[in-house]
Amino acid sequence: MIITRRRRALRGALAATAVTVAMAATAGTAFASGGPAGAGQARSGVEQQARDAQSPRPSARAAAAPVETPSFAMNAVRKQTNELYMYFTDGQGGFKPQEDVGVTFEAFADVIDVDNDKDGWSDGTWFAYKNGTLQYSWIDDDLGYHSAQVGKGWNIYPTLLSPGNLGGAQEADLIGLDKAGVLWGYLAYPDGTLTSRIRIGGGWGQYDQLAGQGDLTGDGKADIVARDKSGVLWLYKGTGNYKAPFESRTKIGGGWNVYDRLLSVGDLDSDGKTDLIARRSNGDLYRYSGTGDAQAVYQKPVKIGHGFQAYNLL
Repeated sequence: MIITRRRRALRGALAATAVTVAMAATAGTAFASGGPAGAGQARSGVEQQARDAQSPRPSARAAAAPVETPSFAMNAVRKQTNELYMYFTDGQGGFKPQEDVGVTFEAFADVIDVDNDKDGWSDGTWFAYKNGTLQYSWIDDDLGYHSAQVGKGWNIYPTLLSPGNLGGAQEADLIGLDKAGVLWGYLAYPDGTLTSRIRIGGGWGQYDQLAGQGDLTGDGKADIVARDKSGVLWLYKGTGNYKAPFESRTKIGGGWNVYDRLLSVGDLDSDGKTDLIARRSNGDLYRYSGTGDAQAVYQKPVKIGHGFQAYNLL
């Protein structure tokens, strides 16, 4: 019952956000410190986030048994019509039939789900608009919907991703890859607002795909994978240190350029490990189940669907 209610609340939240996009786009903010406006303005930096870690959250209490690897819906935007569909995980390594959200995605650039209350399901979402507005929406313990604008200017990042927590607090954080190939990190507060950006490093323009949602190596830290333009996939292990959130890369393997889209929605096969989704250009969809082992990150691919070339997968 709780999952069904969450689905309805999520669909309603997205629809409500789409209706208010015009209001969000006209809110007056300015750029600050070279980064997107709004980031770090409501708070005084990462030290403040550590103090806020004990403050009340939109979701007041974590689940009795915290789930460290969530399962998120895969968002799919039909290319011809911009209609948004959600594919919820079936707990067996694949997805249930699509659910029509009932809104179009024309104004949006991306949607990024997080699970801050550790119950295994999305309770918060960043919505990135094409005009650069970033908005955060969340659902509280009573399934009440809340929304707030984070800032503007976020269209400087062609890629936005939340791999999970980067620095030890409960909230999942955000990373952005800019057009110059520099990767930036933002620590998140319970209401979705963010600290000023922290430079992770340059040279990330060599990658055309970034993916990750949670721990890939069994050490409890959020990791990501990156595919370079020659088709080699690399692992960046998390450190748990927000100032330098990733270790030096290690090679997973080559040949990943057979896929035109890589993404993660967390745990697809209910084994508690983070998995990877890969799509071929013909629309065939594959699951790479995570092993929890940094030496052999993924199991062999398993086909879980077809016909997905009709969508932009988020």
